[in-house]
Amino acid sequence: MEEKEKPRLSRLTAILTQLQSKRIITAKQLAEKHNVSLRTIYRDIRTLEKSGIPIVTEEGKGYSIMEGYHLPPVLFTEDEANALITIEQLAIKNKDLSFVSNITSALEKIKAILRYSQKGNADLLADRIYFSGNNSEEKTSNNLMQIQSAITQCRVLTIDYHSSENNQTVRDIEPFAIYSIHGNFLLIGFCRLRNDFRHFRIDFIKKIVDQTETFSPHKMTIKEYFEKYVKN
Repeated sequence: MEEKEKPRLSRLTAILTQLQSKRIITAKQLAEKHNVSLRTIYRDIRTLEKSGIPIVTEEGKGYSIMEGYHLPPVLFTEDEANALITIEQLAIKNKDLSFVSNITSALEKIKAILRYSQKGNADLLADRIYFSGNNSEEKTSNNLMQIQSAITQCRVLTIDYHSSENNQTVRDIEPFAIYSIHGNFLLIGFCRLRNDFRHFRIDFIKKIVDQTETFSPHKMTIKEYFEKYVKN
C-alpha cells in the first residue's frame, strides 16, 4: 500500500504545480507528462477537488485553477535550487537589459522561499558558475519584454529598424515569435511593408512604438515557420 501511494502522491503534487503554472492544461497533456492513462488523470483531478483545490473544468479545453486562488509556495529540492542559480547566471550574460532585469527580479523572489541552508549553497554556486560569451556583459537592447508582451496580446508594433548594412526602415510588424541564435534574439513577425514574414535582430531595433491596433493570431506554428522560411 505504502509503495503504491508514494508515486501517486508525487504525481498529485506535480499535477497541482502544473495547474498553477499554466492558464489551462488538458487531461491528455497531463497523462502524457506522467505516463499514465486518461482515466488515472480523471481520478487524480477528482482527488484534488475533494481535497479542496478549486479546479475549473472547461469543457472541450481542459483544467485550470480558479482565478485568484494561490497555494503556499512549494519547497525546492537542492537540484531544483541549483538549476535556478544556473539559469540566473546564464541570463546575466544575455544582451537584452529588459530580460536580465526581469529574470533577476523574478529569481530573487523565488530564492526568497529557499530553505535557509539552501541560501548559502545558492550564493556559493553563483560564485562558481561561469558562462563564456558576452564577457563584458554589454547590453545592446532593451526591447525583449515589450516584444513578448506584444506577442501575447497580438498587438501591432511600429519599429525603427537599422539593418546590418545600416539601412534604416520604419515598419509595422505583427509580432509572431522570438528565437535566439549566436547569443542574439531575433523577432519573427509579419511585416506589412513586405507583406510577408521577416526576422529582425532585436538589438538592431532602435525604437519601438506600441500601437493600439491588434491583429488576429497567425494560424502557423513556429515549426511550420522554420519549415517554410528557413529550411528552403
